[in-house]
Amino acid sequence: MSQKHQFSRRTFLRGAGATAVLGAVGARPGGIGGAADLMASTSRQSFDFDEIYDRRGTDCTKWDRAIAAFGEDIEVGMGIADMDFRAAPCITEALAKRCDHENWGYLARPASYTQAIADWNHRRYGLEVDPSTIELTTGVHPGLIAALHAFSPPGSRVLMNTPTYNGFYSDLRFTRTIAEDSEMFVVNGRYEVDWDDFERRATRVNTFLLCNPQNPTGNCWSEEDLLRMGEICLRNRVIVLADEIHCDFVTADNKYTPFASLPDKEIVDNSLTFKAASKTFSLAAMKAAWYFSTNRNLMARARAFTRADLSTLGMEANRAALTDGDEWLDQLLVYLDGNHDLAESYLKNVPGVNYTKAQGTYLAWLDVNGLMERVGVREKAAEENETSESVVTPEQIMQRWFAGNARIYLNPGHSYGTGGSGRMRMNLATSRVLVKKALDNLGEAVANA
Repeated sequence: MSQKHQFSRRTFLRGAGATAVLGAVGARPGGIGGAADLMASTSRQSFDFDEIYDRRGTDCTKWDRAIAAFGEDIEVGMGIADMDFRAAPCITEALAKRCDHENWGYLARPASYTQAIADWNHRRYGLEVDPSTIELTTGVHPGLIAALHAFSPPGSRVLMNTPTYNGFYSDLRFTRTIAEDSEMFVVNGRYEVDWDDFERRATRVNTFLLCNPQNPTGNCWSEEDLLRMGEICLRNRVIVLADEIHCDFVTADNKYTPFASLPDKEIVDNSLTFKAASKTFSLAAMKAAWYFSTNRNLMARARAFTRADLSTLGMEANRAALTDGDEWLDQLLVYLDGNHDLAESYLKNVPGVNYTKAQGTYLAWLDVNGLMERVGVREKAAEENETSESVVTPEQIMQRWFAGNARIYLNPGHSYGTGGSGRMRMNLATSRVLVKKALDNLGEAVANA
């Protein structure tokens, strides 16, 4: 057995240097979302994103579930979309301060929370949001479900550009609605909308679930694209439900355009926007999110199906992040951009695996069709399905292959809807030490295949 295969994950995690950058691709300052040099000021606090922050044994979905599924040999969990970094200090400080008050009775929702949401959108994107139009929820999913209950009766169809976020399908199951997948096509590694198909499908739906930026493909939709989607939906009386939870993650030389910022009032009035700080600051378990619209009638209809029981600590953490978290996020964006660059550069030299750098999100959408053919996963899936009571997809076989041979956990592409076959999703929001380790493992496994 080679020395690499004798690698001890626990020894590595405990002993790796906190400042190991590995030098393959440096994080480039500036250019994120059109911003100036985010790292220019030497007087600013510096945050250590190279630190390997061990989340194992904390009931962490990203790590502990991966290990439960595939065993202790898993060295890098790169599945569900949250981050492995230590929380922004402003969050920890706010929680500690609140915990000094040792009473946990009913809490009135502070106006400062919704004001912080409005201020964040204005400060980061120049988007004016009236705090009185903001509806708080316990997550983007509950908000979307409320809107689907309001606008899409059971049995009706919901339009989506696919591949898209797999969680949308669970929302549709819960609301007893039906997916209307409009499969996108790929041009030079980048996904584009099939406009003829999109318009044809828009004639038979009530709502359109927009993912902006698109998870898992990484598209940051242009103003032109959004206006075209919006015009088609308006003409066909289709309400746009814009999930923009990944909006704060944009790679160099790209831009996030809020649907609510479009220069056509009628199109904007035909939409609701759903957001949270849960991706931005890795606060998913704090259960807080929001939605808003310029159309008060649409808001009233969605609010009728909304109930949010928010926790004290969830609101404290989110308010602190949205008020004082800019500097932490600005530095993180530069770091994540470097992780994207590293993955794209490295995978150019791995046969059968292709990755075009995402415009947004911290997710890499890998084309593994060549590798699947090389290791015969489609044949293995067919053989297994002959004797299995449940259907096994080639992407699930590929997930097992990555776990067993590269010791990494990735999300299988079939779960992201039509067009997800032959793909895997890799979460890059972790220490670059671990990203490099995962890529090395992957490269070695492919070389030995």
